[in-house]
Amino acid sequence: MTIFERDAKTLELPWPFTGREDERELVRRSAAAGRPGLVVTGPAGCGKTRLVTEAVRGADCVRAAGTAGLGQVPFAAFAHLLPERVTPHRAVRLLSGARLLLVDDAHLLDDASAALVHQLAVHGRTRLLVVVTDGAPAPDAISRLWTGDLLPRLALEPLPPEETAQLLTGLEPLTAHRLHRLCRGDLRLLRELAGAVRERGLLAPVPDADGQAWRGPLPLTPAVRERAAPVLDRARPEEREILDRLAFADPLPLRPDTLDLAALERLEADGLVRVDDLPREPGSARPGDAPTAVRLAHPLYGPALRAAAGRLRARRLARTPDRCGPALEAEAAALARRIDLADVRELPTPVGEWLVAEGAPVPAGYAAVRARFARLRGELREAAAWAREGLRSRADDASCRAELALAAAQSGDPAAAGETGVWQAAARGDIGGALERVTDPYDAVRLGAPERAAGRLTGVFAAHAAALARGDGPALDRVAEELESRGLLLFAAEAHAQAARVHRDPRAARTSRTRAVALARRCQGARTPALAGPALGELTARQRQIVTLAAAGLSNRQIAEKLTLSVRTVGNHLYSAYTRLGAGDRGALPWLVEPPAAQPA
Repeated sequence: MTIFERDAKTLELPWPFTGREDERELVRRSAAAGRPGLVVTGPAGCGKTRLVTEAVRGADCVRAAGTAGLGQVPFAAFAHLLPERVTPHRAVRLLSGARLLLVDDAHLLDDASAALVHQLAVHGRTRLLVVVTDGAPAPDAISRLWTGDLLPRLALEPLPPEETAQLLTGLEPLTAHRLHRLCRGDLRLLRELAGAVRERGLLAPVPDADGQAWRGPLPLTPAVRERAAPVLDRARPEEREILDRLAFADPLPLRPDTLDLAALERLEADGLVRVDDLPREPGSARPGDAPTAVRLAHPLYGPALRAAAGRLRARRLARTPDRCGPALEAEAAALARRIDLADVRELPTPVGEWLVAEGAPVPAGYAAVRARFARLRGELREAAAWAREGLRSRADDASCRAELALAAAQSGDPAAAGETGVWQAAARGDIGGALERVTDPYDAVRLGAPERAAGRLTGVFAAHAAALARGDGPALDRVAEELESRGLLLFAAEAHAQAARVHRDPRAARTSRTRAVALARRCQGARTPALAGPALGELTARQRQIVTLAAAGLSNRQIAEKLTLSVRTVGNHLYSAYTRLGAGDRGALPWLVEPPAAQPA
């Protein structure tokens, strides 16, 4: 039999492959000789096909795909590989000669094709890579591939924000965040929406920052209409009224006197809205007394409904910026409560995001709280962007200026070196000077001086100080896991990095270093002294100090003058550091000091 291959190298791929390095390697190994293959599942548009295509690039691979509308045509997916009339037994024999078979959109296979794939898995002579979309009904023969333990399964998650941002080059952080939130990891929708924003001239430069911003309504592209069809096409007037009200004032308090409960129940049953408990005020009575609110179930629904609304309807329902004060204050209070509880896991903030999306002024007080919340999550670029939004409303706001300086300094930005704060000194490599300025005891722990925080911290922060003071690597790793569970990703990365330096077991040290780098990659360019550890390894304190300054762009003479050393001594320290780091020259140092970002394939 002659098998015609579709070479993955000829496919038009609009974006560079980024992230998912571990998943790609897993797929590649699963397709190697002696392996049965793999089933890859995940939400629509999350990059399953792209991942598998990259993993088998250059391999001897036969491809087939399910197609909507051909469910009644036997062996439709394999028509290009099989004779016109073939029995199931002969089809299995013919395809058993293929070394690797990739079956895309297997949830759309006709019953005969699905049974053929299942039989090939049972026989085990052909390695199978089978791609299935979550939530779509799949033939029983396909679902039994993993439920019956014939093939292992890789459940693919949507691409995370930090990796999505790598695809959105040239966009400022709040715009990249807005696009990621609207698309929820659907890369096909993201590609179309980002393209529409660029092509329609909806981007504008951001003053005092890099990148362009998208402010204003959502373009109703074909993909947007398709994804938002469940709400855009809702026919019952009472249900559409609730959806439109939510689109302009999400969330709405659940009050029987203002909402049609029967219509609301139907919308909730269809997954278009959800009912959430709102945070209770301190001292509220019983647990069941928590106030509830109604929200749209997908962040795309509100913008799509607003974009589709007629002018008069929008005027009737619109929540103008001057009327959203109480809702914005409630959001700021909720963010502040979470900061006080050291729990900065993601929190819905539709009002603040609506203001930014509309290009409306953001009150400086709200922006400062939002910037701090983002900074504690390790989202340093977003923290800086929120602080700048607040400064546009009030240029002299001290809280926004402080948050902007902290975000810049913890990113290792030399532009912050003129400031006199703790992290500005740390950004210049002056750890001693930074410690002299410490007022927050936890800053001393992050800078490696836990003795300065003795008796001044509580909870997980006290545990961090105690573990670091003891040089207890396993305890530092446990602290890091607790910090990560609270959303404090930058602190977690630093704790793992500190653990890597004190572990006595080299394998444990490597594990901690790997976790530190993985978390730091999610922190939008963070570069603090603790994070120098994973890349800088076992350098002496002086070598780490000199290498950090060299990575920031200082010459040997400037470093010598700053540290009161001879130029020759600085050169010798750098040479020794290069040897230990495996770096050829100064140009490699920024990559080593900063956790490397995922590279396109």
